[in-house]
Amino acid sequence: MLHDFWQEILTVWRVGILNTTLGDIFIAIGVFLSFLLVRRIFSRFFCYVCHRLGRQSETDIYDRILEAIKRPLEFTFVIIGLYISGQVVELSPALNTIFGQIIRSLIAFTIFWSIFRMLDPLSLLLNRSSMIFGNESMHETIKSFFIKIAKFVVVCSGIAAVFQEWGFNVAAVLGSLGLVGMAVALGAQDIIKNLFAGLTIFLDHVFEKGNWIKTPDVEGTVEEIGFRGTKVRQFDKALVTIPNSKLANEALINYSRMTNRRIYWMIGVEYRSTTQQIQNIIRAITTYIHECGDFETNPERTKTFVFLDSFGGSSIDIMLYCFSKTTVWGEWLQVKQRLAYKIKEIVEAEKASFAFPSQSIYVESLPFGQPEAFPLHRPEPIGI
Repeated sequence: MLHDFWQEILTVWRVGILNTTLGDIFIAIGVFLSFLLVRRIFSRFFCYVCHRLGRQSETDIYDRILEAIKRPLEFTFVIIGLYISGQVVELSPALNTIFGQIIRSLIAFTIFWSIFRMLDPLSLLLNRSSMIFGNESMHETIKSFFIKIAKFVVVCSGIAAVFQEWGFNVAAVLGSLGLVGMAVALGAQDIIKNLFAGLTIFLDHVFEKGNWIKTPDVEGTVEEIGFRGTKVRQFDKALVTIPNSKLANEALINYSRMTNRRIYWMIGVEYRSTTQQIQNIIRAITTYIHECGDFETNPERTKTFVFLDSFGGSSIDIMLYCFSKTTVWGEWLQVKQRLAYKIKEIVEAEKASFAFPSQSIYVESLPFGQPEAFPLHRPEPIGI
């Protein structure tokens, strides 16, 4: 009886699962688990060797690339273990075909996954071409834009490669999507419009990340330029997203492109100021602007004017028109403050005074003649 029971066990062992013996299945599982254990050891050894070889490089691009491909490399051992495990067991032709498609799909996935993760480290190579894109900020913006496009292309290519392994005719599918694509394009006109507007912003260098811009609707600092819109951080710290098509088609002021910041004042002094006092005030202000070092006075770059401009309703107006060397708002405010203190000091030193809005009324005659005198009534003294 025990002999018969043992024969039943051997029969189950030989038949196994899907006509594959349990021994082959256990061996395949053991091989797969062995590769899972070896993958971390090999990946660490491989990264260590590559790191030693890449020490001669002046940049850390090799370390970044190794860090990027570390996980895909570990997954490669999973695929190798799975493939060798499949060779240990004998599969039916149908299962062998499906198994081969799975292996090839995983290989394609790993390849495109590695490329996707390597795009960020490889973008460091574009730093050498920063002079082509202008300054550093614009270079970072354009680099980020092209990295996003490259990642999108890699993802689409990876999906197409996996679909092709499973028998999908990618070219036919893309061709059949022509009419659908037209319908989608008609419904996605705004997206396409914003995309091309974003390219226009990049190519024309209208603005870049970190710039202070102003439109009819918003004013703030550019934080990100994307495919669809641009994110602007207002000075009240609110974040506004503006479609690129709107930015490309409306008036826009880029304050960050200023070479100098302007100061334009009208300084009013009283009418009782003498000609000599006004001339001395103008001369002293002009001397300060040219000698203090805060202002750009090169006539080839900017214009500086300090002149008696007009006779106002209540003051003699001196026009002050000049440009500071700094464009930083905080520093510019300090320059204006020092200039204001100096002008007040100059005016006070000349014994003159600043005018303020006032009106004088002159009455030649009253319409009803002179008013009658109104005597005040004095109380009589009270006797004792």
